[in-house]
Amino acid sequence: MSDIILARVSQTLATEQSLESLVRQLLEMLELVTHMESTYLTRVDNSTRLQHVVYARNTGDMQIPEGHSLPWENSLCKRAVDEDRLFSNDVDTRWAECEAAQAIGIKTFFTTPVHLADGSFYGTLCASSRERHSFNINSEHVLDLFASLIARYIEKESLVAQLREANAALVAYSYTDELTGLANRRAVYEQLDALFNDARQHQSRVLVAFIDLDDFKEINDVHGHQAGDEFLIQVGQRLGSVMSHDDIVGRLGGDEFLVACEISTGIQKAAFLEQLYRQIKGHYQLGDHHLHYPGASIGIIDADPRAMDAESAIQAADAAMYLDKKARQRVSVAS
Repeated sequence: MSDIILARVSQTLATEQSLESLVRQLLEMLELVTHMESTYLTRVDNSTRLQHVVYARNTGDMQIPEGHSLPWENSLCKRAVDEDRLFSNDVDTRWAECEAAQAIGIKTFFTTPVHLADGSFYGTLCASSRERHSFNINSEHVLDLFASLIARYIEKESLVAQLREANAALVAYSYTDELTGLANRRAVYEQLDALFNDARQHQSRVLVAFIDLDDFKEINDVHGHQAGDEFLIQVGQRLGSVMSHDDIVGRLGGDEFLVACEISTGIQKAAFLEQLYRQIKGHYQLGDHHLHYPGASIGIIDADPRAMDAESAIQAADAAMYLDKKARQRVSVAS
């Protein structure tokens, strides 16, 4: 039997699988070795002092339900661990005061604590029966082995989860403008490609606006770089406030921003352009400095994604922005 179990364990570990899949296979093998009616893994929550049955296998009349919780202080496992008596076939008399065990009718109980690599206590791996069974050294060895394997797998899953979180944070950082929190140039280009693909499928159009903040250098020179940074942040917030969740709002770098949205035929380019003008110009409170900003140069195009790609749309909007800048300069000189 031990050779068969070891062969099955080796086969199980050779395949990549979840913690649940691993534990369920180990519980099945544990039942074969111990001949107990129920085998189960528990987790102890130290903050709530509750013991939770995480996974269970029941092959007889006795049922240990998954998801069941009970106070750790009242559990059979705690009594066994505290007294260092990890096997007992007289539970009904030895721990007669344990209501949970008596209610189920447990007479034979085998358990071992599950400790993680840092020494922290995770929970217990158990086997129990309504029948009286004799102590079996093979059962003890298998129980200890399985508890160790489960602990290692828990640590592995925790490490994988941490790596995934770290990777997600790194990806988010690499796609985010550090100052404004908006999409950066890299993210804008990728998001615009996706927006154009969606618009092609929907047979709709895309408005792309390229924004250059006129006289931004003067704001930095007169009020300081901290005020300049605050100005960029507030511009980003104002642009974000008029766009929906599915639209693109990004900072391309320096004092250049880009916004884009998928549109239906009912939305007019001129109206959207006027909305952007109104949103950017006006009063700004930059720390101790007050600024009335007359507005930015904006180039906007109504792009047909079936005739133009995202890169070409950005170039066209950039060119339109320079025409707008020249027109604003002529008005400023004339006035």
